[in-house]
Amino acid sequence: MLAGPTAVGKGTVVAEVRRNHPQVWVSVSATTRAPRPGERHGEHYLFVSPDEFDRAIAADELLEWAVVHGTHRYGTPRTPVERVLAAGGKALLEIDLQGVRQVRAAKPDACFVFLAPPSWDELVRRQRGRGTEPAAERERRLATARAEMAAESEFDTTIVNADVRRAAADLVALWG
Repeated sequence: MLAGPTAVGKGTVVAEVRRNHPQVWVSVSATTRAPRPGERHGEHYLFVSPDEFDRAIAADELLEWAVVHGTHRYGTPRTPVERVLAAGGKALLEIDLQGVRQVRAAKPDACFVFLAPPSWDELVRRQRGRGTEPAAERERRLATARAEMAAESEFDTTIVNADVRRAAADLVALWG
């Protein structure tokens, strides 16, 4: 499991893992938010309607799910993860802190990795530099990031994302 504060570069690190470490299976999360520029359904996220998300929750089709930043829901489809694990593979999930807590309760033997920024100032710079959210949303996300940063001790290990390639290599190295 890979988690960390908003704008730390989780998606960028996971994309680097996908490009350079094809042996690693990466879960694709479902979300009720709209795609950002360049995001593709089924590759970056499964973009679903709120009704579709409700149906998945009711059918127990999500390993974990949460409302993130007080607005949109994100979750991990259960079946693909269980299929990979049953075949003896390793699954990489990019999830938020709420999801980590749910998965830890269900699968305490999983490895939980916190992706940290080099500094708070760098995290703020990255968040503002994305330019994908209006100012009020950026502030809401930074407030969430403070709480996420405070939860670092709940994880098994921390990787600092100062360099995307290095962070991705460090993550893959955890599988031995």
